[in-house]
Amino acid sequence: MRWRGRRESSNVEDRRGQGGYQAGFPGGGMRIPVGGKGGVGIVGLLIIVGLMLFFGIDPRVLLEGGAPPGQQTQQQTDDQTGSEVNDETKKFVSVVLADTEDVWNEIFAKSGRSYKEPELVLYSGRVASACGLGMAAMGPFYCPQDQKVYLDFSFFQELKSRFKAPGDFAQAYVIAHEIGHHVQKQLGIADQVAAAQRQTGERQSNALQVRMELQADCLAGVFANHAQRSKEILQPGDIDEALQAASAIGDDKIQEQSQGYVVPDSFTHGSSEMRVRWFKRGFESGAVSECNTFDADRL
Repeated sequence: MRWRGRRESSNVEDRRGQGGYQAGFPGGGMRIPVGGKGGVGIVGLLIIVGLMLFFGIDPRVLLEGGAPPGQQTQQQTDDQTGSEVNDETKKFVSVVLADTEDVWNEIFAKSGRSYKEPELVLYSGRVASACGLGMAAMGPFYCPQDQKVYLDFSFFQELKSRFKAPGDFAQAYVIAHEIGHHVQKQLGIADQVAAAQRQTGERQSNALQVRMELQADCLAGVFANHAQRSKEILQPGDIDEALQAASAIGDDKIQEQSQGYVVPDSFTHGSSEMRVRWFKRGFESGAVSECNTFDADRL
């Protein structure tokens, strides 16, 4: 992906080294779902603790509201060092965000709408949002309440090492997917789905969430199409990187990797095949109208 020397977005907020807690988490994105309707609850808390142990995070962070005793100074030092080391990544993220702004401003303008640009918040470890506590182990997420995307750079390393999906456009796909959720919010789709989910059981709610996530994948494909046509930023292999990332983080592959078996009824993002199919549909068509996953017979 050709990104160096190009415009960087001013809508990036760097909160690395900060943290916070707030109950509840109804946002959407690449994250691992850990809560139910109305809050986290004891079961959700146990799942969070399990995830923290799995990813090597000390659970005392939650209990004490900060870093474990004796680690505060080291944490601050690590955050400062990480901020310097990741400066190049921050520039990359800022350029990708600027590209999404250009593409979606143009698409919305052509349909007679105004596009409200979202902010992208960079954080390390954990972050307080209007949707509640976000942790790096959950992956990037979009919060519809404050209309911000939250990203910890450690997910990019996970994408490369754990999910075997390296490449700058694999990372750009992740950002474009989260911006896809913002587009859904702007179009009123997110609010409609949230209202429908409040009136259904867990299984039906998960099914609606899958369609939400697949639509965000399709919108990421629409972005890639327009970015290539207007900016010619893609290089050979870039789309393959995005497809590899979409495939690697399908619910079926993540469940197989984490628990050894697959439970389709618990899917919240869609299978690898579904995610690849909908990204390709958006990229090949370049049309938002082709991303109506809610009326699709086949996902």
